[in-house]
Amino acid sequence: MRNDQRGIILRYELKDLKLFLAIVQAQNLSAGAAKMHMTASSASYRLKNLEYTVGGELFLRTSKGMTPTAAGEVLARHAKRLLAGVEAMHTELSDYSSNLRGSIRVLANSSSLNGFLLPSLARFLTGNTGINVDLKEKESLKISSEIEEGVADIGIGADLEPLPSLERRLYAQDRLVCVVPADHPLARAPCTSFEETLDHDLVSMQRASSNFLFLSNQARLAGKAMKVRVHVHNFNATLYMVQAGVGIAIVPASIAGTVAGQGLLAALPMTDAWAERTLHLVLRAETGDQSMLVRQFADILLDDPQVVEARQSHSG
Repeated sequence: MRNDQRGIILRYELKDLKLFLAIVQAQNLSAGAAKMHMTASSASYRLKNLEYTVGGELFLRTSKGMTPTAAGEVLARHAKRLLAGVEAMHTELSDYSSNLRGSIRVLANSSSLNGFLLPSLARFLTGNTGINVDLKEKESLKISSEIEEGVADIGIGADLEPLPSLERRLYAQDRLVCVVPADHPLARAPCTSFEETLDHDLVSMQRASSNFLFLSNQARLAGKAMKVRVHVHNFNATLYMVQAGVGIAIVPASIAGTVAGQGLLAALPMTDAWAERTLHLVLRAETGDQSMLVRQFADILLDDPQVVEARQSHSG
């Protein structure tokens, strides 16, 4: 709510802002309305009221869908931050009602999530009952912008975009490797390239995972298709399928280390430059009680012995 130049108080309903963002994401009024469990006519009425409040159109309507106008882009940016702040407020207040000391929202790509973060969080949370963590997997390309917009407090991923409003700190070093059964033709090779793996049957993480999204984009850039025989829900299932002979897989070295060390699978280094994965941790550069909690928790994640070892072994 604010005063515009005419002295009129502008009021924005949270439900209208949520509807607006749903339409932006879907690029369609009916689809956005359905996401909000509203009828299209009700959504249209609310959108018209919102545009009246703003004083201009928020969407360009074309045959390809609805895209935000310049005013719509401004509203979308501020609405994301506002709604993220409201969610954070609700989270903090609910924590006080449960005698909790804090709640942290974390985004992580599949490599950092499964190779480092899950073991780190398990060790920390078992001994610290005053902290709750809302953990979600996210593609690395989107993490920095979502931290900047206030969608989450801490982001960890590969080669995260450096933004002026964020602090970016080295988290760990990892690399992608190709895991193959011991009797696979590639098992005798000292290394392999991603393009060479595309000639073989593959086992992959589920389609929505950051690992699959990254690899499918690399396959697109190489001009070849991934011959995925099965999509599975985590890296343990991926390694199981590879060991059973279903296909080969591209996974982080931090994941493949144990089974490769036992001789169950061969882990081949990848010759592609992008296989080297520099994992960063990002958080917003701001002050306040919640920011202090986020900063302290970031230090805890960075100081985890396994993570520190991953940084030191690579630099050494």
